[in-house]
Amino acid sequence: MRITRQSNLISWWRTLLGLALWCAVNTAFGFIYPEHRDIAVLAVQGLDAEHKAVFDRFWQDARAGDDKRLCAKGADTDQGLAPQCIDWAALLGIAGDHSCSSQEMLETVRMSDWILVVADVAAQLKEDLAKIPVTAPTGMTQGTSNFIADAQRRYASEKNRADRLNALRTADTQLQRADPEYATRADTNLAHFLLPRPDTNLDPGAYGGLALSPGSEINAAGIYAWYHISALQKASRLAAEQLSPEERRALVRSALFDEAFALHFLEDMYAAGHVAGSWGNVSQRKGTHDFYNQNGLEVFTWKGRDKTIVLMGDAHMRPQDAELAAKAVRISIEQVLDTATGRSRDYSIPLIRNASDRADDFDICKNVTFPDRGIGLGTGGRGLYAHVLEEALLDTPVPGLGAGLGALPRARSEVGTFIGLAGSIDARSIDGGFAPSQNSRGWIGGLDSGFRAGLGLEGALGESGDGLVFGQLGIRADTPSTNDAQGTALGALGGSLSAAIPARTGLSLRIRMPFFLVPGDLLFISPMYLVNPTAYKQMAVTAANGGMIPWQQGWATPVGRFQFVLGRELGVTWYGVFNEQDQLAAPSDPPGGLGRVVNYKSKFFDLPILEYRPYRAFSSNQSSTVMFKLFAGVDVPFGESIASPPGAPPVDLRTIYSLGMRMVFDWRYYH
Repeated sequence: MRITRQSNLISWWRTLLGLALWCAVNTAFGFIYPEHRDIAVLAVQGLDAEHKAVFDRFWQDARAGDDKRLCAKGADTDQGLAPQCIDWAALLGIAGDHSCSSQEMLETVRMSDWILVVADVAAQLKEDLAKIPVTAPTGMTQGTSNFIADAQRRYASEKNRADRLNALRTADTQLQRADPEYATRADTNLAHFLLPRPDTNLDPGAYGGLALSPGSEINAAGIYAWYHISALQKASRLAAEQLSPEERRALVRSALFDEAFALHFLEDMYAAGHVAGSWGNVSQRKGTHDFYNQNGLEVFTWKGRDKTIVLMGDAHMRPQDAELAAKAVRISIEQVLDTATGRSRDYSIPLIRNASDRADDFDICKNVTFPDRGIGLGTGGRGLYAHVLEEALLDTPVPGLGAGLGALPRARSEVGTFIGLAGSIDARSIDGGFAPSQNSRGWIGGLDSGFRAGLGLEGALGESGDGLVFGQLGIRADTPSTNDAQGTALGALGGSLSAAIPARTGLSLRIRMPFFLVPGDLLFISPMYLVNPTAYKQMAVTAANGGMIPWQQGWATPVGRFQFVLGRELGVTWYGVFNEQDQLAAPSDPPGGLGRVVNYKSKFFDLPILEYRPYRAFSSNQSSTVMFKLFAGVDVPFGESIASPPGAPPVDLRTIYSLGMRMVFDWRYYH
């Protein structure tokens, strides 16, 4: 029984760790939906007249029977903020991020109600991001000796960053509500990343063998090749076989959907974070992915190692990035169109008579490695489709090296287990003393120092997520209150005992955990993971991004991050545990005497309400944060007794309410 309980607990923690890839402003996918679609639109617009005519004809065949759901134009440039249909270009945004296979994508686009909501969110996100310039992050441009100009530049950079974070936060929240599988769909493998190179000696053929061979770890280049070959095989039948109109439409549809699914991953190969962020633990992959997407990465391609290019990434795409990816997409589309029409190229595509007329169902979410497809890619990257893949992939960026000498610098996100130290200083206003007659307001200052252990699920540069889980044990010391003990002679003595609440120390405990709807709900319903892990994951993802209460989500600004956090964190301090009891002065009963000395203990509960974080810094395995918190407190006395004079009537102490501000320094070491 003990082993079972431990196993269940480990499973619960693993579930939370699996959510870490999303607990940021966006998931570790490639370009975001509107960027994928924009690249596809550019690619179709750049087709020559002959290819464009074939593409348009094929798209009309593909949408037969679904003309209300599938747009009349394959790349609709006039689509507004509320799309009423899905065009072919949108499939590249749906592939991978909102579906795990071409077959699932086809069914989703044709049958689901939520996919139009996703398209609507993506259209709004595109408009929001268009208002935000893609600029070099603070410190990346040449400095200036003019303090005012430098401050203005830094403020503008931080404002752009904050606006982008907020736009993505809003979109991700809406996408998760529309598509409950959005956050967890791609958290099991590296499907959207390029495999790192093991050394510098690999030529394109050798790397192709590494990335595409059976048994290789699933990766973006391999998925592109898998689905592109599926589209080519279907296209080969269109050129060579006598088909009925129904058979032809089915083949055309499945070929175009397979190709769209493939092209999503070809586009991902041009996102900076997917060239650099493909090795290390989940925290390093996520942090490196986010860092290079925002800061850019200089790369060279397999074809042109004498010339480098700079790539940006998710939500930071520039026109030149889109044009670069669109060129590769256009080559790939032309290969399929030429194969389907029998147009000659410098290589031949074999006829595959048994190619299915159904969209490919290879599941990129469940599979971790590639099975043997029997198409002879081989260990050297050669085979039936070597020339066609070379034409499409030689212009793609060369991925970074894996761990070891020459590897790109790694960033990390606040993902994973950690230990740490936290120190805080605070001041709170109290509504009186513990004695019922001591109702004058006052102030108390406090210091708290504690040891923390927990799980970070916050993301790195994406600050909208808040999946932080921790427990803290520490010691707290309070100053005497500024209001005096009233109605006693002790008040004239001065010092701590004359205060309504004398100085005291206590044992402090603090816990923090996101919640879905009610504080603590993820913990209470954790057994649900054993019965319905999918539903539990979806609730945990929502909780980590702010929960069902909209105003629980973080909001980035140029000067820091604000978040309403009521219910996410609770602190408890037990006063009197070190001295066995604390003492305070209370009026005599009956009045007129010197007063009474009361022994007592108390429990102080504090609930943070609003957080402001102006600062956070990272190293390879450490983070530090300065944070300000507005909090409410309740101080509940108990165990009171009379210390002096002997035989005096007991005092019925009252609960004290307070409101305060705390400054916290939080240091963490991640494993």
